[in-house]
Amino acid sequence: MWRNYWTVAVRALAKSKTYSIINIAGLAIGMAACIMILLYIRYEQSYDNWLPDAENTYQLQAWYPNPSSGIPILSQMSAYVTKDRIKKDFPQVERVGYLLDTAPVILKDGQATLAENYGLADDDILQVIKLPMLAGSSLPAAGTAVLSQSEAIKQFGTDKVVGRTLTTVSKGVTQDSKITGVFKDIPKNSHMKLNAILRTDFNSYWSDSPSFLTQWGWQSGWVYMTLRPGSDPKVLDAAIPAWEKRNIPDETNEGIRTNQGDDQDWHFVNVRDIHLGKAQNGAMTPGNDQRTVTTFAIIALLILGMAIVNFTNLATARASQRAREVALRKVLGANRKQLVLQFVGEAMLISAVSMLVGLALVELLVRPFAAFLDADLEFSYFGAGGILLPAIGITLLVGFASGLYPAFFLSRFQPAHVLKANRSAAETPGSGRLRTALVVAQFAVSIGLIVCTAVVYAQTVYARSADPGYKRDHILQVDNINRRQLASRGEMIVDQMKSVPGVVAVGRTGIGVSTGNNINTGVVPPGATETVDIGSYEVDEGFFDAMGLSLKAGRWFDPNRPADDQTVPFPSDPAAEKLVAARGVNVVLNELAVKRLGFKSTRDAIGKTFRAEIFSDGVPATDLSVIGVVGDTQFRSVRDPVQPIMFGNVNSGPGWMIIRYNGDPQSVRAAVEQKWKQIASEVPFDAKFSEDIVSNLYEAEDARAQIFAAFSLLAVFIGCLGLFGLAAFTAERRTKEIGIRKVLGARTRDIVRLLVWQFSRPVIVANLIAWPVAWWVMRDWLNGFDQRITLGPTPFITAALIALTIAIVTVVGHAFKVARANPIHALRYE
Repeated sequence: MWRNYWTVAVRALAKSKTYSIINIAGLAIGMAACIMILLYIRYEQSYDNWLPDAENTYQLQAWYPNPSSGIPILSQMSAYVTKDRIKKDFPQVERVGYLLDTAPVILKDGQATLAENYGLADDDILQVIKLPMLAGSSLPAAGTAVLSQSEAIKQFGTDKVVGRTLTTVSKGVTQDSKITGVFKDIPKNSHMKLNAILRTDFNSYWSDSPSFLTQWGWQSGWVYMTLRPGSDPKVLDAAIPAWEKRNIPDETNEGIRTNQGDDQDWHFVNVRDIHLGKAQNGAMTPGNDQRTVTTFAIIALLILGMAIVNFTNLATARASQRAREVALRKVLGANRKQLVLQFVGEAMLISAVSMLVGLALVELLVRPFAAFLDADLEFSYFGAGGILLPAIGITLLVGFASGLYPAFFLSRFQPAHVLKANRSAAETPGSGRLRTALVVAQFAVSIGLIVCTAVVYAQTVYARSADPGYKRDHILQVDNINRRQLASRGEMIVDQMKSVPGVVAVGRTGIGVSTGNNINTGVVPPGATETVDIGSYEVDEGFFDAMGLSLKAGRWFDPNRPADDQTVPFPSDPAAEKLVAARGVNVVLNELAVKRLGFKSTRDAIGKTFRAEIFSDGVPATDLSVIGVVGDTQFRSVRDPVQPIMFGNVNSGPGWMIIRYNGDPQSVRAAVEQKWKQIASEVPFDAKFSEDIVSNLYEAEDARAQIFAAFSLLAVFIGCLGLFGLAAFTAERRTKEIGIRKVLGARTRDIVRLLVWQFSRPVIVANLIAWPVAWWVMRDWLNGFDQRITLGPTPFITAALIALTIAIVTVVGHAFKVARANPIHALRYE
């Protein structure tokens, strides 16, 4: 019996080559897409699973869900002071460590290079983050270091470096660190990005800014901890409010009570959950979100579902070709159970063949796919991450799901009804409506995906082109201008850069194009009883022209007006700070800051005074007079809300230099670099064009959008395959009808119109289903952006036209072929 079933199945596939190719191709593409997305999802969920003792390793995150500034910040960082307080008050915490991001200058053979992805710790962080080691195992004391294998080879030409010395310069201080270990390169599927960790004495390192060690609002590093086995992080999270009250003291700002715990929430997050977690501010590597992963999982199911629908549609449409076979088998004694088993078995065969083709496609595409994602996707058949068992599961599921209804449908035929004279066709009542419903479902999915793709693409383009409030083109942003080695040469460097051919303006700033820093100060508006958090950034007089800001009222800083300048000696000099605080300083606000401070308008704000503590601890609050208002600026991603900003004029301290230029970008950059090396050779030149920074800012989102578009196109293609096959069989079944119509005077265009309209109606109905669903999904997605496109009718109408065009193009070839056939041949049919 099984041999007979196998023979019949193979012959059926060979007899109907078009049907077989369409089914196998559709299922293969659907399965390949499903497996590719499965690999992507597995990869996204595998972050930091490789880390030893990952299940007990946690990060303490400081979240600002509802700050007074109105800008939620969910940060992976926490203040340094939390490290010891967490260890003291939570017995579940076994070990705790603090890691600070740093970029020291490396001195080697008289050459200075800039370190990338270095971490700074004040204790043995390797006892908390148990990185897999190739040599050594700890950071035993200050003045020691561990390097990654690739960093060791980069710096010394070998990974046998234990015992050697790494010389670095941080804050103008040279430090020799003895290398005590080499760790394996951190995989790409990690929230960490570390090439080295240096251990130093934080009391000495922060001697110029001791408040870093005690302030609860200063998030510049990451707190990691190891929990004792069996500890429940939910219990620790629940105890945080009481912990805040015990540890965070009240402060006063102009007599107004403030507390750093009022706006902050702390959370214990397992390292394996960081990449897909809610908090993505202050991350070492770009994260993702669970919603994106879920979206791709849904797309995988939709694509696979569309391939199954194709099989069901084509199997029921070509039922007439199997009707006599079913009738004869029943006459010869076959029961319905045997027929169902036969047809499900045929579906399993097609599914198995499709899976083999699909796996071949995955083998070909997985490397380009991984390269596009910049991910270490692993494709193997066996082992813990092997794809063999999921592939078998998908094969069985698809075979069963796609073959079950056709099997029951075909096995229902009655021999007497089918074997009547001149009766080879068989159509079960209701099957036509089912196929129409399935076509509607297919195109509803396709249209919905086209709409979503169009909206995602439009938002991505908008994000790059939206007006940020400054002139974003023709900017070269230079880092490291505030290195301690250059502290006394800042103004001289600016003056020298102005002389470079092509340079139009030069300015220094504490905030630039996606610099990643976020500094807030609590200010007291006139007559207020509560403080308001305002972004506070240092700039010099040239920043306005260099960045291309728009002045809305008042004026910008003037070097000839002493009250505009709030520069004080660095490191901090409390006596000088107190003199400036007593004198008062002038500031420039942006429009949002004007609103937050309660001023009626930009012009009304000019000349108004408010107070804030802008200097180090112990220095009284300063009177700040508003001399100008600039337009709101979006220095970060369009996902982030615009920040209310207060600019203060200083001429020593800002970390970035903004150079506005005309002419050839590369020529200007080369000239700037040459000038830099002449006057600041001890600090490596590090500069990026604004266009490159913005491109990198949206790189991850662009990649996801392109993946989304690619899989959406696959879904549309699978839908077209099914429609092509269905149109072919429908046209074939209506050959006699079309012949009669032509004999009675119907023209070719009338026949074509009839057939095209038959397949256009489901597309029109599909739009009515897809539009509201796509609108709801995209509205929710766009709400995650502070600046976003308007969700108008264009993408919906475009998707409808594309779907209708695809349907017409797919069907019209069959329609013309049948409509132009000789009626004599058509009437001989059957």
